[in-house]
Amino acid sequence: MQRRTLLTALAALPLAAHAAPPAYTGIDITGSSIGPDFRLTYGDGKPASLQDYKGKYVLLFFGFTQCPDVCPTALSRAVEIKKLLGADGDKIQVVFVTIDPERDTAALLAEYMRAFDPAFVGLRGDVAQTAKAAKDFKIFYRKVPSGSSYTMDHTAITYVFDAAGKIRLAFKHEQTAQQCAADLRKLMQPKKETSFLKGLFQ
Repeated sequence: MQRRTLLTALAALPLAAHAAPPAYTGIDITGSSIGPDFRLTYGDGKPASLQDYKGKYVLLFFGFTQCPDVCPTALSRAVEIKKLLGADGDKIQVVFVTIDPERDTAALLAEYMRAFDPAFVGLRGDVAQTAKAAKDFKIFYRKVPSGSSYTMDHTAITYVFDAAGKIRLAFKHEQTAQQCAADLRKLMQPKKETSFLKGLFQ
């Protein structure tokens, strides 16, 4: 229910004005106020920000290392997206933010990222920093008791930032790697001037 509510809200966000918007499979959220950044930490304790990745196309996902299906599926899809993009795959930076800082230590996050791609980055914060980042990015999460322990219920969405650090798309969980790669190719294309007046006077 929470994920459907978020997707409905994202689809209703105002889009940036442009003459001929490309048809994305994902949700175009260009110009939205989601985020736009966070203050978390890398594994070595240094502060982390999305601004660190300007020049890259960032795929941002919130999850946890003990996630049984949604998170590994999203990260495996990201691996496939990079492969499908070929040389342009090097322009992609995957950033994974844990919503379970109590269990996801820096060492565990690093090991989890390496299991998918050594270039993937895992970030964490304390409980308050995690809550703020999730709130700013419209991510719902909560603990769900499971036997003597717990699991996490959370929004399954991947945000896409362009090379200028601007939020552009939201990939739905059900999108295929092929669909996501096609969206990223469109996003990477240089803007073409499509002025009506320019056409008249040429």
